Amino acid sequence: MPMATAPSLARDEAFMALALDEARQSARRGEVPIGAVLVAGDNEVLAQAGNSPIALHDPTAHAEILVLRAAGQRVGNYRLADTTLYVTLEPCVMCAGALVQARVRRLVFGADDPKAGGMISCYQVGCDDVLNHTLEVEGGVLAAESAAMLKEFFRARRRKRV
Repeated sequence: MPMATAPSLARDEAFMALALDEARQSARRGEVPIGAVLVAGDNEVLAQAGNSPIALHDPTAHAEILVLRAAGQRVGNYRLADTTLYVTLEPCVMCAGALVQARVRRLVFGADDPKAGGMISCYQVGCDDVLNHTLEVEGGVLAAESAAMLKEFFRARRRKRV
């Protein structure tokens, strides 16, 4: 994955901080703490959301899907070209497929997902040349914060079960 330049790294970290805020809100609601922000061009936030499958009784209510739905409604088109998605965890295969269908140009994520990652860790959806659209992908932006939030969330859940 290419390394971002200093100005783009600062911008990426600023938008990832918004995604981390969404993840924190999800955790407070008892959802897995994953947040996402979709940005048009260089700085217009089209939508932001956190995971909500429990609250919405919807297995597809991942942060990425909610953001794509909201942005599509906002711009009046399912194609979200010239956008960047910031998400705290590497997207799963479902979300990776949705990014391809939406024609998102760039994905920036925090922590890798070695068990279910759909972009680089387990699968390469939208990163290989198999599908009709490929994304630019950059991982590791504020990864430590993203991973720490997930680890603490699941640690707390395990303590409650004991």
